[in-house]
Amino acid sequence: MRLELEKRAQHSSLMTVISPLIAIVLTLLFGAILFSLLGINPGKALYLYFIDPLTELWSLEELVVKATPLILIACGLCICYLSNTWNIGAEGQFTVGAITGSILPVMFYDLEGPYILPLMILMGALGGMAYAAIPALLKNRFGANEILTSLMLVYVAGLALDWLVRGPWRDPDGYNFPESRLFSDSAVLPALADGRMHWGAVFAVVAVVVLGVLLAGTLKGFEIKVIGSAPRAGRFAGFSQKRMVLFAFCISGALAGIAGISEVAGSIGQLRPVISPGYGFTAIIVAFLGRLNPIGTLLAGLLLALSYLGGEAAQVSLGISDKTTRVFQGVLLFFVLACDTLILYRIKLVRNSVAQVVSGGTNGQS
Repeated sequence: MRLELEKRAQHSSLMTVISPLIAIVLTLLFGAILFSLLGINPGKALYLYFIDPLTELWSLEELVVKATPLILIACGLCICYLSNTWNIGAEGQFTVGAITGSILPVMFYDLEGPYILPLMILMGALGGMAYAAIPALLKNRFGANEILTSLMLVYVAGLALDWLVRGPWRDPDGYNFPESRLFSDSAVLPALADGRMHWGAVFAVVAVVVLGVLLAGTLKGFEIKVIGSAPRAGRFAGFSQKRMVLFAFCISGALAGIAGISEVAGSIGQLRPVISPGYGFTAIIVAFLGRLNPIGTLLAGLLLALSYLGGEAAQVSLGISDKTTRVFQGVLLFFVLACDTLILYRIKLVRNSVAQVVSGGTNGQS
């Protein structure tokens, strides 16, 4: 008796909807087994991870703060992946957006006025867009693999940020700590409530709505889907694959850049050597868990943000490593992709007949 995958005649609409839910359930089961092996009560650990952060108002605000960059970045990645363009370097575009958006508050810290913040957001978006355009241009001009080039640029951006905050942008009054000046009041995003929740959350909602309309009701959205699902048909329709690669990378980079400057101008208030716990990579999970749909990324972003927040609570209460959070996220991506197989295939239980068993035994003896 064995399990086989049998190809479906057409995509399963039911599995398209419920396969992410199956992936979440499997991830929770994996987590329960993992905590049991670590000698931790799995019920208590899972409660701390996924329920406790939802019981206080301040933790709900923190949930939105964590989810904001994930949703912004994932919305851009949806455009890339739907058009069959593989941008893995959103983490680098996030970092470059934070750097370019911080030029005004760090280098021209005496400037004050209501125009500072809009300029910072614009510069962050342009910085992320320009950085994302590099792998797009390399792919269009030389046929370079955009997965490798965009991923390698992540490390270049991280090292550039580290050099800046330890060198020319180090705060002269910061007691030699590797960090920039604190941003002035004109360069800090206003709070939306009593906690750390800021206007970056509004940017994320606007991005979800705009990209949702773009994909569902415009010719550009149709072009993105056609080129992604049927490139040959797209060419016959007159759509350019190269222009689409550049467009998708630029949109994705701009949103990642806005996420970067929103993070440092809203939650942190200055540049530091590390400004992200891996938002750019986690956003890949968010995009796929949200079924490459901007509205889906909104819900998936909140779920993944919950894993960050719950992971921090579990570290304090149970003393587990922060790597456990990464394990959860990696396992969730694995199960999401694995369960997507059920959209195209059904699992079939095959029973070996007596003749096959006898034949197999005879062949083994001979």
